[in-house]
Amino acid sequence: MKTAHKPIVKSYRLSAVFWREGKQIVGKCPELGVSSCGDDWEDAKRMLEEAVDLYLHHAKKLGLLQDLRDVLSAQDRYATFIEVPA
Repeated sequence: MKTAHKPIVKSYRLSAVFWREGKQIVGKCPELGVSSCGDDWEDAKRMLEEAVDLYLHHAKKLGLLQDLRDVLSAQDRYATFIEVPA
C-alpha cells in the first residue's frame, strides 16, 4: 500500500515592528525591508504577513530566494531600542 506524502511546508520566523501613523497602524519586517499597514493592530499584522508572503513568493519565482538565505535562516537576533538626540 502506498503512503501519501504530505508536502513539507517551510516557514520563516521573521521579526515585525508596528507603530501608529495617524489613523493607520504601520508594520515593517526589518529583515526584508517590507512594510504594510492596516486599520488596527491585527489587520496590520495580517497585511504585513501577506506582503512578506508575496515578497518571498516573487523572490522565489525570480530566482532571488538564494540571495536571502542568510537573513531567512538566521537563528540569532537581537532587538532593542536606541536613543539619539532630537
